[in-house]
Amino acid sequence: MATKLVIVESPAKAKTIAKFLGRGYKVEASQGHVRDLPKSQIGVDIENGFDPKYITIRGRGDILNKIRKEARSASKVYLATDPDREGEAISWHLASVLGIDETSPCRIEFNEVTMKAVKAAVKSPRGIDLSRVNAQQARRVLDRLVGYKISPILWAKVKKGLSAGRVQSVATKMICDRETEIEIFAPEEFYNISAQFDIGGASISARFFGQGDEKIEIHSREACDDLLRRAHVGSYKVGSIKRSERRKFPAAPFTTSNLQQEASRKLGFTTQKTMQVAQQLYEGVDILGEGSQGLVTYIRTDSTRISDEALASVRDMIHASYGEKFLPAEPNIYKSRKSAQDAHEAIRPTDILRKPENIKNSLTRDQFRLYRLIYDRFVSSQMTPAVFDTLSADVAGENALTFHISGQKMKFAGFTAVYEEVLDDQVEEKDMQLPNLEEGMVARLLDIAGEQRFTQPPPRYTEASLVRALEEKGIGRPSTYAPTISTIITRGYVARENKRLIPTELGKIVNELMCRNFPDIVNIQFTADMEEKLDAVETGSADWHGVVKEFYGPFEQALENAEASIEKVAIEDQVSDVPCEKCGAMMIYKMSRYGKFLACPNFPNCRHTLALPKNIEVPCPACGAKLLERISRKGRKFYGCERYPECEFVSWDRPVNEKCPVCGSRMVYKRGAKDTHYHVCTNETCRHRAEVEQLNDD
Repeated sequence: MATKLVIVESPAKAKTIAKFLGRGYKVEASQGHVRDLPKSQIGVDIENGFDPKYITIRGRGDILNKIRKEARSASKVYLATDPDREGEAISWHLASVLGIDETSPCRIEFNEVTMKAVKAAVKSPRGIDLSRVNAQQARRVLDRLVGYKISPILWAKVKKGLSAGRVQSVATKMICDRETEIEIFAPEEFYNISAQFDIGGASISARFFGQGDEKIEIHSREACDDLLRRAHVGSYKVGSIKRSERRKFPAAPFTTSNLQQEASRKLGFTTQKTMQVAQQLYEGVDILGEGSQGLVTYIRTDSTRISDEALASVRDMIHASYGEKFLPAEPNIYKSRKSAQDAHEAIRPTDILRKPENIKNSLTRDQFRLYRLIYDRFVSSQMTPAVFDTLSADVAGENALTFHISGQKMKFAGFTAVYEEVLDDQVEEKDMQLPNLEEGMVARLLDIAGEQRFTQPPPRYTEASLVRALEEKGIGRPSTYAPTISTIITRGYVARENKRLIPTELGKIVNELMCRNFPDIVNIQFTADMEEKLDAVETGSADWHGVVKEFYGPFEQALENAEASIEKVAIEDQVSDVPCEKCGAMMIYKMSRYGKFLACPNFPNCRHTLALPKNIEVPCPACGAKLLERISRKGRKFYGCERYPECEFVSWDRPVNEKCPVCGSRMVYKRGAKDTHYHVCTNETCRHRAEVEQLNDD
């Protein structure tokens, strides 16, 4: 029997699918794209309809030759690349290279790498979706035009190695704009007034509201002191009381963007790491006793839709594991964003019976943590709401001052028994014992105090909050968020400090240049509108050549104006007080993707560099001064006292700010096998260790 050839993108997926299909099938991996635009030239025929000029990607020749050989001897070739625009384009390129009729039933698609899904896909091949291909081509051509036309201007006017892009330039502008907001922010003084009352023998906290029904805000120390004096005059009684029941509903199952956000918040993952680990879970992991299994559905999606089969499975599991009270009468249905592409389901486990704890030993630590996050989020999304008893009451004084009492107590856990989402700017809800209050009860003032506070500027973006903002504004698509953030950090436009994204001086300069000369490229609405046009190409309601042509006319004019008007930008180096130990020159600060470092200004004649020591917020065990992270001459991290050479404490392992619970000795942070992380006692006779979360900067 002649062998059928199935072509996928990754070797890991090939291994998993080969096991499912068995004899009669051969599975090969293209290892991503096999053709692309050339790097040495723009590769777009601007004069003739913007047709792209594709070439075989360097290093893919041997892979293609192997695939061609297998295809020639195969009775049938199935193109099983990822189920999105990019995957469709790869299938189209493969069909072209292999001489396969793109309209023939050669394309198979599955949302999850499971035996059932793969075998069903093989039975239902289709032709290549050219609308989807054209949407990818339009995006690729637009990105190439922007990148290859603007980048040379940046090289000539600023420095070599810079780039611009439709999404990366908008993301950089958003980070720069946020920094400007922070810089010009003028804090305003205000006071939080809190009081403690004795009501019916119970001590109850209340916050100042105002005078009668009028809310009053306190903005000066004088007003605060005056209020505190007034508060001690006269008696208080409990006024209006409102008791109610509040329901809190579960969050939808994960899309790509909120998976990236939640993994950042709860696991400390970068967007790039989240996608790497999620890809492993999707393509297949060797499970003890089962072999290679795809554990989650396709990971690039902006839809919250769930298949009927998956809904039935999770509802059965909830009923069996948690009971009827935790199962809603009807499945919870979630609306996707207006711009969402509904071709794929939300991200969910492929088998709800494959619980994280049962396969923990088959997964790396990071795989387990991310799988558990996806699993718990999906299960909770189909559970009943959490129910809270709430109380709000007024305490009114003869002095006309009014205080508010409020609180809540969980009545029924609902979905929170499994999982609960907490957003970046969300204050954690605290449970409290609700007091038994009645109108007219006497309230005796025990204590009152005013806390000076100042309004805060908007926070710098984290990777999580930037992804959320890009999604809300319609910038980019699920597959673009991680590479966009990676690019702007790699280019040196943005640095990551304590999980926050901060624009560098270079980033500010490039952003200002882009805003002045290419306002459309960095305009949020313009970029969002372009995403909608690309979506229209995918649905077949717009011609991709027309979309590109419409963009290029004004863009070409902007290029001509920029080349004529932009003057050379001089970037002045910030000089440090550290002399170069090689030549004696005062070293200058430079920025890389890893943050600031010191470099000799006499480069390339002197190539000496020096890592900037970083305070790890742990006191020196020897003298109590700061401990600094340093880099040895051979590039290895070590930890030493800031008072060196007066204090000679040094450690290759990172000290931590806690003592061994067994013997009281100093402990250090170490990495173990399979992405495990430990605090380990330095006492050789003890060596106690405890597993901990990965450090954010590790």
